[in-house]
Amino acid sequence: MIVKNISNLMIKPGKSPVFDNPIKYELPFEDITFETSDNVTLSGWLIRGSSHKVIIQNHFGVQCSRCGYTQKGKGIFKNALWIDDILFLKQAKYLYTAGYSILMYDMRNHGNSQQIGWVSWGREERKDVIAAIKYISDHKDFRNASIGLLSICMGQAATVYAYGLENDMKSFEKLQAMISVQPLTYDYFLKALSLPNFLVRSVNKYNRRQRNMTLTGNAFLPYVKDVTVPTLVIQNRNDPMTNLDLVKGYYNDLQCEKEMLWLSLENKRGAAYAWLGNNSKSILSWFDKHLS
Repeated sequence: MIVKNISNLMIKPGKSPVFDNPIKYELPFEDITFETSDNVTLSGWLIRGSSHKVIIQNHFGVQCSRCGYTQKGKGIFKNALWIDDILFLKQAKYLYTAGYSILMYDMRNHGNSQQIGWVSWGREERKDVIAAIKYISDHKDFRNASIGLLSICMGQAATVYAYGLENDMKSFEKLQAMISVQPLTYDYFLKALSLPNFLVRSVNKYNRRQRNMTLTGNAFLPYVKDVTVPTLVIQNRNDPMTNLDLVKGYYNDLQCEKEMLWLSLENKRGAAYAWLGNNSKSILSWFDKHLS
């Protein structure tokens, strides 16, 4: 039972409600849906600012939706990630004020998007990233818009998988920049839970046998070299759920224009996610520099 419960914690859908709304932030928006290449229906918001510059936000996994993370319903684990709700509409607000449009959507198995199978920590969700970029690229109001990606944890994993495994990713001429927030593989996350090795092996074996999921090894890391757009990597030095050598290796493997932003925040994984909504300078500086 404990093995199944750990697996559920890591890959089972249904823990990521859409609990916030752009109306609260006085943001003009429309509810949208769009389809992936494998016919999964994704749900999101299109916040309408400029028709010339669009940011697509790719959120983190399992516990998160387009609008962020809520402690409600998390029980005894509610403070494990962060000490409060994480509100992604805060960064949408300052991006909008700075003249950007923003596409915020729920990846498959999250929020109001279609639930199909298990959360794959980016490998299958790469198709959602492609679909989101295509949605903007094909939209009559944004066909000439420059596109930036704000890709967070599993969202950045999905983005890197897309660069490595999807030919379409390199065909988006207007895709011009990415911000990659706290890259992390499944293996290191499991280790951060201080689980004994035998239990980690049991969980991975259960995932393969019962759920047809293989989440061991380097995951998206071999494809980091395939990223082609200027990338800002953001990482909290005090993040207890990662390995800083992994992050340094990720940065070193990037073959594009790049910068590293180290933060010194609280000893919580979610500290950097909450930081995004309250620190516009670095985010806007990167996108303003690279989106024409």
